[in-house]
Amino acid sequence: MTDAPTTAARRPGEPALAALGLGAPALSHADASPHTFPEGGSWRTEVPSVEGPEALAVVLKESSRLDVPIHRISQGSGVWMLTDAEITEMVESTGERDIELCLFTGPRGTWDIGGSVRTDSRGGGLRARGHDAVAGCVEDAVRATELGVKCLLVADEGVLWTLHRAREAGIIPADTTLKVSALIGPVNPAAYAVYEQLGADSVNVPSDLTLDHLTEIRRVSAAPMDMYIEAPDDLGGYVRMYEVAELIRRGAPIYLKFGLSKAPAIYPYGTHLRDVTLDTARERVRRGRLALDLLARHGADGDMAPLGSRLPGSLRRFATPS
Repeated sequence: MTDAPTTAARRPGEPALAALGLGAPALSHADASPHTFPEGGSWRTEVPSVEGPEALAVVLKESSRLDVPIHRISQGSGVWMLTDAEITEMVESTGERDIELCLFTGPRGTWDIGGSVRTDSRGGGLRARGHDAVAGCVEDAVRATELGVKCLLVADEGVLWTLHRAREAGIIPADTTLKVSALIGPVNPAAYAVYEQLGADSVNVPSDLTLDHLTEIRRVSAAPMDMYIEAPDDLGGYVRMYEVAELIRRGAPIYLKFGLSKAPAIYPYGTHLRDVTLDTARERVRRGRLALDLLARHGADGDMAPLGSRLPGSLRRFATPS
């Protein structure tokens, strides 16, 4: 990855505050990320929670209407919640627009019969419980990639390492990218680096990490970062619109995820949730337009990665068993 260009983005409210003697201290070059995506650019965009072909059609139509560029579209219910025909339709629709499609793999602890995730400690959370759960994730991965899906979303370290080994062994295509879910996202630089070594090509971090936390991560890892600009309520409901330029400066290379707070949970999706799923899909794209408008007003919208780019560049990995 190459050195990121230095930008002189206008900070929110700064001219007015400076005129009143309330200007902020100058930004430090030392806390800026030195990394970019391999094709250039500091940021890409992602629309999450696109639960099937109908929601995808809404997102694509709305992104054209509002001129919202999209690099990646992700789904949260899981490969197992889609028929082969639905997956194929989504692969073809995103392929026509050169957008990466990312589908969630397999069983997860919150849907399992184990009671620990419902205790106050939340137990193992989203992780795959036992061999059979890992096997289900692998089954989903093989099925999805055979149908043309090139990005898989994982919520378990063991599944991540297993799919990375499968990728290296040729069981799934070598150019498959592996994305770590926000629900198990690392909260310190050491953990972030471990996910990179386990095979992650992009890593969701919790949206409550501070700007300094992002700088700390960037001092040890160049793996692309995914971050909700607006987080769903079950991830905290944080809205960080006015920080977008600084999130890019500190966290590049970064995917700006256009989530939605104050929206009902829709996983696992079914037609009983159709109306709210389509409405929230449409609104996520609009939220993306708002974020892009803010970047433009602050002069920080000029370093977007080329549309159609999806690979993470050269990353560090643990050695796989021979």
